[in-house]
Amino acid sequence: MKTLAEASGVVARPAAEVFEEVRRRVTGGYPMRTEIDPDRGFLAVQGGWWYRGEYRVTADPAGTRVDHRVVNVASWGRWGVPLANRFFLGFRARTAVAFARMLEELGRPDGPEPLPARRVT
Repeated sequence: MKTLAEASGVVARPAAEVFEEVRRRVTGGYPMRTEIDPDRGFLAVQGGWWYRGEYRVTADPAGTRVDHRVVNVASWGRWGVPLANRFFLGFRARTAVAFARMLEELGRPDGPEPLPARRVT
């Protein structure tokens, strides 16, 4: 497994609330395998032939720390993942921006806005 991107940050809300919201966001709407361990604050989603996104949600003095990691888990054709994804140009930056946006939404005092409905085809 090779880590392709990492991001982390702190949200000023209780860990249980943050974990549930992260779970709702990353497991809804897409056909992916999930691994959920609320006792450890761990959540992973895996889809396609290479993608695995892992989240760790832990208590922090300022609220809740959320760590995110994107991993290449391809068991075959691992060398082709960067080619298929245009060498991941800008991937780390896009991952960091999307993660920061999610943390901002999770940290709103009135809670995050509802996710938009997704069309399943």
